[in-house]
Amino acid sequence: MNRFFSITVAAVLTAFAFTATAQTQQPNIIIFMVDDMGWQDTSVPFWKQKTENNKLFHTPNMEKLASRGIKFTNAYATPVCTPTRVSLLSGMSAAHHRVTNWTAIEKGVNSDYPGDDTFNSVNWNIDGLSPVEKVANTVYVTPLPKLLQNAGYYTIHCGKAHFGAKGTPGADPLNLGFDINIAGSEIGSPASYLSEKKYGNIAANGKVSLQAVPGLEAYYNTDTFLTEALTQEALKALAQRKAQKPFFLYLSHYAVHTPFDAVPRFVQKYLDKGLSKPEAAYASLVEGMDKSLGDVMDWLDTNQLSDNTVIIFMSDNGGLSRVPPRSGIAHTQNAPLKAGKGSVYEGGIREPMIVSWPGITPPNSISERYLIMEDFFPTILDIAKAKNRKTVQTVDGKSFIKSLKKPSVQDSNRVLIWHYPNKWVPEEAPGISWFSALRQGNWKLVYDYKKQHAELYNLATDIGEAHDLSETYPKKTFALQQLLTRYLKNYKAQLPAYKGNGETVNWPDGTKN
Repeated sequence: MNRFFSITVAAVLTAFAFTATAQTQQPNIIIFMVDDMGWQDTSVPFWKQKTENNKLFHTPNMEKLASRGIKFTNAYATPVCTPTRVSLLSGMSAAHHRVTNWTAIEKGVNSDYPGDDTFNSVNWNIDGLSPVEKVANTVYVTPLPKLLQNAGYYTIHCGKAHFGAKGTPGADPLNLGFDINIAGSEIGSPASYLSEKKYGNIAANGKVSLQAVPGLEAYYNTDTFLTEALTQEALKALAQRKAQKPFFLYLSHYAVHTPFDAVPRFVQKYLDKGLSKPEAAYASLVEGMDKSLGDVMDWLDTNQLSDNTVIIFMSDNGGLSRVPPRSGIAHTQNAPLKAGKGSVYEGGIREPMIVSWPGITPPNSISERYLIMEDFFPTILDIAKAKNRKTVQTVDGKSFIKSLKKPSVQDSNRVLIWHYPNKWVPEEAPGISWFSALRQGNWKLVYDYKKQHAELYNLATDIGEAHDLSETYPKKTFALQQLLTRYLKNYKAQLPAYKGNGETVNWPDGTKN
């Protein structure tokens, strides 16, 4: 009996010491960012039941990560990539920082699709984020990596950056507080994932692609897929770091963005399942991304760093649902969610998110707390125990560190907003181009500026946003229109103007600007 008691006490003391260490040391932090990955493009179910996508995709390392930490089933990004990335590094809502669309490669170029019949493009920050003030067409911020660097972290950027246009300070991650930059630049997607095509650095008609991935010459013609090359480079950087410092690794994959280059080692199994070539290639990109996650986790285990490393898994927007390049019926690829990338409906903004922090996050747990990309800014600073948090920008995000320790912690009265006063693609599509949206509790408001019309959904009973309740609950609908207007005005958000007379469209509550 005494022996059993001694063993039990020893085990409790060991667990207490481990938890105390996790709470007092500055942990290493890894953000594992995936590009264009849908909420259900994984074998990890983020809904209350398994979907066909969960059965199709094979992501065992996401499963492992989820078993070690928390799945956040109501995590959100913006409809497209650059606004999400700027919100992550600034802590600001996209409506506030005004980088509301993806940034073009060249400076001074508006990426909005031209030729809309109704609206002129708004005067948004087309050149992205800047750590230097008075740079035209940018938002001036104190970037998250700089604050982490100041807090004693060794900071590594690897992969897609896409924070700013070429020739601006924000295009180079080294200007944002990263000690090392691997393959990050102004480009938003790779010309090729294939080493035999030198990741786009093969000259065509005497010119290298503008979307060529820089800095990976050592991997040319080695049969090393881009995702794997980035992973190897990230792990090399970690191995060469200064061991006395905690590290912050931002591993931002170009996958699973187009082009849908098939990963040779994974694609055949999906073709054998009867998938079309584009869908099989897409599924292989997802599995290749998951292999990268597994390689990172294995490296941490081997080097005995797992116990003091926080891993944050996320996507920058919803899954692509345009056909082509996807197959099938357009805007159904993210079922049960509606629409996809570019849309303010759930399929365009809800993203797969997992956080593992050994000794803090309860293993295999779920949080239904809803949160948005700008919330990571204060949360990561809390995790890092950063003391100096002075920023030139006003931070909109709210820390959710309490939910990491206790997943049941909710913030059910919180207001989240999305603002996309831009034209993304030429075709009309659900919730894409000239839309805003708001969520409070289970209520979701979707506002269409062209139609000057609001839709209302109850996400608790209608996650697919199939049943518009605006006529059933007109008072609730208008109250949320007023709330959305209040937030947009507070952020000094921009509204589109009519082509004919140049007048600005009304606010969502119907009042004039």
